[in-house]
Amino acid sequence: MGIRSIIHKMTAPSHYGESPSGPVKLILIINNGLKMGKGKIAVQAGHASVQATLKAGEKNPLALQAWLSSGLKKVCLKGDDADHLLALEKQAKEAGLLTSKIHDAGHTQIPSGSLTVLAIGPCQDELLEKITGTLKLL
Repeated sequence: MGIRSIIHKMTAPSHYGESPSGPVKLILIINNGLKMGKGKIAVQAGHASVQATLKAGEKNPLALQAWLSSGLKKVCLKGDDADHLLALEKQAKEAGLLTSKIHDAGHTQIPSGSLTVLAIGPCQDELLEKITGTLKLL
């Protein structure tokens, strides 16, 4: 399957999932307890963005389409540690939101299996605000 086919499959309108009624964004919560370097954070956030996009294409293509057509807004926030990210993931899942977790392979700065990023969405801003509204920007 070529890249155009993959992109088309992800972005083609679909008739399932929930269509957002307001602004849409993707939240990336970085595990600040790991003290990753800027480059490591950027790579891990990239992994999370791709995984969240693919998951949304499969599970909620209408939300993905809204996000793609509105500029792909992403916000990076600080999480305290892995336990904090897992607690936020639980809240997001209970609210019916898509989540994606990224665990590091351990080739560079941090131990293998470390939870580096939690992505929530893409979905409506107001739904994300209820879960992540108190977190600080990275």
